[in-house]
Amino acid sequence: MSGRTVRAQAAGTFLIGGELPVARLGFGSMQLTGPHAFGPPPDADRARRVLRDAVDLGVNLIDTADAYGPETVETLIAEALHPYPDDLVIASKGGFVRGPRAEWIVDARPEHLRVALEGSLRRLRVETIDLYQLHRVDARVPIEDQVGTLDDLRTQGKIRHIGLSQVSVDQLRAAAAVTPIATVQNLYNLADRSAEDLVRVAAETGIGFIPWFPLATGGLVDGRGALGSVAARTGATPSQIALAWLLHRTTTMLPIPGTSSPEHLRDNIAAGGIALTADEIALLDSHPA
Repeated sequence: MSGRTVRAQAAGTFLIGGELPVARLGFGSMQLTGPHAFGPPPDADRARRVLRDAVDLGVNLIDTADAYGPETVETLIAEALHPYPDDLVIASKGGFVRGPRAEWIVDARPEHLRVALEGSLRRLRVETIDLYQLHRVDARVPIEDQVGTLDDLRTQGKIRHIGLSQVSVDQLRAAAAVTPIATVQNLYNLADRSAEDLVRVAAETGIGFIPWFPLATGGLVDGRGALGSVAARTGATPSQIALAWLLHRTTTMLPIPGTSSPEHLRDNIAAGGIALTADEIALLDSHPA
């Protein structure tokens, strides 16, 4: 591992909603389940250890959802970390249900969102969720009604800040007309930059951008092309360079690499201390992985 790597805080912090400070390199908990984010993890003790290690390494943003398992990971988080450190921000999501064969079924009807939130509060053992995200926009329901429901729950004190997941720029603007939006979470990584317009808008408006699958589900670990070249030049791993590129992309970028391995966790967190040069960034910018 490169001597240029340090703890997560080296990447700096971001204020979610302008007031909740988080280290910019967080942890995504989706992999702490069975295959396809369905069912319990093969080793629950190891999953809890990874969560504790993440906090010990300086992570204070953990992203989860009621659909992971379903209901599995929120329970693991509470088992591993409750009572929570004062600075820990847990971001959960609602808007999906899981079918018997691990299907992802969108359900963001207001009545479902209310029930989903109550379940997350109970499993996480909290009265307020710091960041609650609409997991998917439900095409059957006006987005204003979906976000309006979350705004009602925020007014009741059950949500502190509201986020969106996998949205377009137009959907973000429609939602922001109803209530302040603190974060957006879309697929984005070195190899898939389809959300570039949303990255730009988030940076311009001070909204946190949480890229899911920041390592392309492991696809950015083998070091081909420019990614491999920069990794060899710096002494870091290709996955660390892919994360460092995200952190250098905008100051509102909040990558949440996930893993069930304590060893991979340490490598991922170390990416927060990699300082890429302008030439290295330009090379990565011009050569998608």
